[in-house]
Amino acid sequence: MGVGVEDRVRRLSEVSARSVVEPDDAVRGSFGTGQVLPDELLSVAGLPLAETLTDDQRARLSREEVAAIVEEGVRFEAVLMAGFGLAMSRAADLTDERITYVLHEVGEETRHSRLFVRMLDELGARGTSPFNRGLLGVVKRLIIRSILGRPALFHVLVLAGEEIPDLFQKLSGEHPGTDAFLRQVNRYHRQEEARHLGFARAVLPELWARASWWERLRVRWHAPLIIEVMFDMLVHPGVYEAVGLPPWRTWWAAKRSDARLQLRYQATRPIVQALAAAGAFPSGRLPYLWSRLTGTSSIGGGVGTPA
Repeated sequence: MGVGVEDRVRRLSEVSARSVVEPDDAVRGSFGTGQVLPDELLSVAGLPLAETLTDDQRARLSREEVAAIVEEGVRFEAVLMAGFGLAMSRAADLTDERITYVLHEVGEETRHSRLFVRMLDELGARGTSPFNRGLLGVVKRLIIRSILGRPALFHVLVLAGEEIPDLFQKLSGEHPGTDAFLRQVNRYHRQEEARHLGFARAVLPELWARASWWERLRVRWHAPLIIEVMFDMLVHPGVYEAVGLPPWRTWWAAKRSDARLQLRYQATRPIVQALAAAGAFPSGRLPYLWSRLTGTSSIGGGVGTPA
């Protein structure tokens, strides 16, 4: 397995070395005025309140939602780089192909983050996330600290942090009603994130094989809870407050809507497939929390009764 992983990782490094893309040059332009996401991709799609929004509210909501997702993306990539930096500082062999690729990935993530910060500045979002301040912010930071230094758990959450926005970007990037600049950003970002997903999937089996019983327990029972929160935090209550909607009530209704649940199921099932390939679910049945997260009771993927 090790030689195969090294070959795959070496190929990823070779592609990254040939594909250095500077976003300030490759992703030019800016957002248009007005709505940047179509109605059906807004988090409130399908809710009765969506019919009551004015055109100005829809436009502001779309910009607030994109800004919220982009901001959380910057924060996630900061955690990813911190985790990779910690792993490199502890590595026994710095010439390992995995370390070389991680350095490529960190370079790519810094470029992505610079682009995202530029987008945030232009969008001028008014809403602030309650998950990044106060008691909720403290809890979030404590959870992040508990993840760093746990390689298998960390890479499962890296997969989540890549798979979830990848689906958002795929759907918005393919929709003709999405702002042209946002579609351009999504195409650029997804090209490089495909390699990052490939790396996480390649190394997860060996990380799982080395994981302690405690870390495996956390993957089975803590990870799905963290991933569910990660998904729900992407569009936070402050987004709704910025357009004059009740923040927490709207957030709760949106995250429980059928459209949002189906989106979560679709975004998280690839994580289950990667864990299954790593040997995390030998029975073929998912633990209850993974079943709830993904809307399926088995590795096969059909919606069913939680295990």
